[in-house]
Amino acid sequence: MAARTDLFTSPDYFNVDELLTEEHKLIRESVRNYVKKEISPIIEDYAQKAEFPEQIVKQLGDLGCFGPTVPQEYGGGGLDYISYGLMMQELERGDSGVRSTASVQGSLVMFPIYQYGSEEQRKKYLPKLASGEWLGCFGLTEPNHGSDPSSMLSNFKDAGDHVILNGSKMWISNAPFSQVAVVWAKNEQGEVHGLIVERGMEGFSTPTTHGKWSLRASATGELVFDNVKVPKENIFPNVKGLKGPLGCLTKARYGIAWGVIGAAMDCYDTALRYAKEREQFGRPIAGFQLQQKKLAEMITEITKAQLLNWRLGVLMNEGRATPQQVSMAKRNSCEVATNICRDARQVLGGMGITGEYPVMRHMMNLESVITYEGTHDIHLLITGMDITGINAFK
Repeated sequence: MAARTDLFTSPDYFNVDELLTEEHKLIRESVRNYVKKEISPIIEDYAQKAEFPEQIVKQLGDLGCFGPTVPQEYGGGGLDYISYGLMMQELERGDSGVRSTASVQGSLVMFPIYQYGSEEQRKKYLPKLASGEWLGCFGLTEPNHGSDPSSMLSNFKDAGDHVILNGSKMWISNAPFSQVAVVWAKNEQGEVHGLIVERGMEGFSTPTTHGKWSLRASATGELVFDNVKVPKENIFPNVKGLKGPLGCLTKARYGIAWGVIGAAMDCYDTALRYAKEREQFGRPIAGFQLQQKKLAEMITEITKAQLLNWRLGVLMNEGRATPQQVSMAKRNSCEVATNICRDARQVLGGMGITGEYPVMRHMMNLESVITYEGTHDIHLLITGMDITGINAFK
């Protein structure tokens, strides 16, 4: 398939750019240029073949997309959360799988090592993860315990200077290519702890998940632990309980809230351009009321989400954002983006299902994004519990 020319221009109906700093705009521009040069020409082929473009790992490291909010002394960017959000927006505008690679590395691997790890762990792992020399993954979800992580079966037992880890994790982005895994498991007292498991440890394997119709250009796999000896110095000393992994998920969900709007922007931009060029009944289809309704609703929802995400970024920078606010933004953005992609596909007619345009690929990807890091319904219940004070989970 011939490489597609990326003509993307970003919608900004309410001049949201005026709320950004010059540094924010420069960071966004650098990632946007990278996506146009390195991702857009290749991503359709990789998705069609269901292959992960391994070369992007080092590229994303060089670009500073791994752990951008981690302090510079550990190899991170030392940037704010709006910068991080804009990076995720531009990467997902290219492909959700590319953003997932960066999200997992930054929010689910580097963040917990920085936040919960020892100084030795930070110095050993963070610089290599930040540069892209190493890729990491995050193990929480299990085959029988997804939305209910407190029921996890993965466990470890004390064995002197090390522990013995057993169990399995499922639907793990980056797993097949990862050098390290941040894994959450219960000790003999039933307390959840985080451990850093390294590739090469005996009994640790990462079988690839095949047959996906979504995130086809992303590497997904399982983590299997069969009596794996993990040194005690690989256990996070500064957190115990589910607040550890849930704190990571809050950071990842924040990135998703920005990211999926990038996919929505790409679908809107594609549909708008197509509608102005495609002629039926003697004039561009953009001149028909039903097409204008779709396009006008797309830009309205994108604009509302941009403003919500920006405000959430300000609250994150100030340390005032709550996990519940992040859940609302993640859920809102996912709903907006899936609807926009579906409407854009209709504007494109039959061409919308082909790889000549990115819309169907985004549509399929977003079926994963609306499910992972907390399903659509779970986030609704998080908001419901926050406003009513009543737990509807059980």
